[in-house]
Amino acid sequence: QVQLVESGGGLVQAGGSLRLACVASESSFSANAMGWYRQVPGKQREVVARITSGGNTNYADSVKGRFTISRDNAKNTVYLQMNSLKPEDTAVYYCARYSSGIYSLPIYWGQGTQVTVSS
Repeated sequence: QVQLVESGGGLVQAGGSLRLACVASESSFSANAMGWYRQVPGKQREVVARITSGGNTNYADSVKGRFTISRDNAKNTVYLQMNSLKPEDTAVYYCARYSSGIYSLPIYWGQGTQVTVSS
């Protein structure tokens, strides 16, 4: 069983920045595609950003140019740098590990970290 532990959420004013981190427990972290998702109450969980094992990235249109996903394989960690935050970015953010590539199904999830952006 792979454990994913997120950190870095919090309350920030609009226009501010936060960096989320997700540490994975598995030794094969570098071989796996990872992603960040978010969810607000009453809505479906949506993908925010994905990163392949090789470091290629993919973003939701709503965050392009503002968010950056990256990974540090030596630390088994994937990051989400969030800049120019907007109130509509408020959500619980989840880290995910995919079964294979970034368009496969996520099979492991973190517990989530709350991000709140005030106007």
